[in-house]
Amino acid sequence: MTDPARRRLLRLGVLTAAAVPLASTTGAAADDRGRPYFPDAWFPVTDHGAVGDGTTDCTAAVRAAVRACHTAGGGHVLVPPGRWATGPIHLLSGVDLHVAEGATVLFSTDPAAYLPVVRTRWQGIEVYNYSPMVYAHGQHGIGVTGRGVLDAQADDTHWWPWKGSGKYGWKPGMPNEFADWATLEQWGAQGVAVRDRVLGAGHFLRPSFVQPHSCENVLIEGVTLRNSAFWNIHPVLSRNVTVRDVRVECEGPNSDGCDPDSCENVTIERVTFAVHDDCIAVKSGRDEDGWRVGVPSRHIRIQDCVHLSGGAAVAIGSEMSGGVSDVVARRLRLPLDPGLDEASVASVLNVKSTPARGGYVRDVRVTDVDAPAWTYVPFEVTFQYAGGTGGDRPAEVSGLTAERWSVRGHCEYPVRVRAPADAPVDGVRLDRLTFADAAQDMLLQSVTDLSLRHVTVNGRAQ
Repeated sequence: MTDPARRRLLRLGVLTAAAVPLASTTGAAADDRGRPYFPDAWFPVTDHGAVGDGTTDCTAAVRAAVRACHTAGGGHVLVPPGRWATGPIHLLSGVDLHVAEGATVLFSTDPAAYLPVVRTRWQGIEVYNYSPMVYAHGQHGIGVTGRGVLDAQADDTHWWPWKGSGKYGWKPGMPNEFADWATLEQWGAQGVAVRDRVLGAGHFLRPSFVQPHSCENVLIEGVTLRNSAFWNIHPVLSRNVTVRDVRVECEGPNSDGCDPDSCENVTIERVTFAVHDDCIAVKSGRDEDGWRVGVPSRHIRIQDCVHLSGGAAVAIGSEMSGGVSDVVARRLRLPLDPGLDEASVASVLNVKSTPARGGYVRDVRVTDVDAPAWTYVPFEVTFQYAGGTGGDRPAEVSGLTAERWSVRGHCEYPVRVRAPADAPVDGVRLDRLTFADAAQDMLLQSVTDLSLRHVTVNGRAQ
């Protein structure tokens, strides 16, 4: 068995164990406002001709079930046990896509299946592109629930090579995303009308997995997402979003776990992440296009999550030009798994921007962290992140709090803040933090109003 295959099997094994909710966290979410209500009406996809043999195309049947459910006033579209091949699923108001335990939804790997294009956001810039696998636009009261699996089937042959990296199956002469991404950045910088930003067929920007866009009252609960083409759960310009008891498994490029993007009132709880990019990244648009839209992400609550692998357990940015405020994360676990060949999670909290991104990050609090595994820099703030077209416009960063962290694995810098002299980070509170094995001392560059209380690095009080 190859090392990558071994890592996948080991990770799936540890996911099963790690996804069990902590004994102290059972019960309702911290805030259930906006949780959608679905009538007790069921619309099995089999009533509309779906066949769960893993090969029959069920796209039309699933869409017919969604329409019937919506027309009847709402309820649950049932995907029963079996293997169901489909193209994109577009949800309508009042519809819960319920993927039962024992069911696997297999999404097509044919890009043509994701046409016509829909309005979306790609790395913080608005565009008409391939439809996400599960998509809704302007709907209210929608859900994706159940104990089944949604599998995008991306791999080194499908979707991932568009990244343009040999690590993910790309070879010279194959198409990649570079030219399309450069075009999209240019459109955003120049203020090209969104209706004229059309990619899709013949272009190579990978679609997100689950994207409620401009929606209200969204519930994603219980399901497992596997092998995404791009970002996994990507709410855009939406309100009252709950992501609960979900598992996200993907080793592909840009496989962010959950990215609230210009969203308000978001709860992410009891989610297990085994990804190759940030587990959670709070975003709000990129550079000029983010300023144009001007919608922040705010009131984000994260709790009782398990982070097996990825970039940061919680990242802010780097696309945060519309602003981010009031983010609270608590009771995070970054477990040590000696069976995995790879390192665990690079950061607990990473606030990242470029010198040109603008926007603001205000009032972020991360508490009660258990991290026995390796981390690169547990607490990181940087303005040196790559990319950007916005000119000289550093972000405003203030009000960062870390409390009760136990970081027992090796790290390079326990805390590293690198801000420009003309845009210092204001108001950093570090309280009851323990870093047992750090290679370097804390680095605090351009920080005002710093508070250290009971912070220990390699056994020495700071």
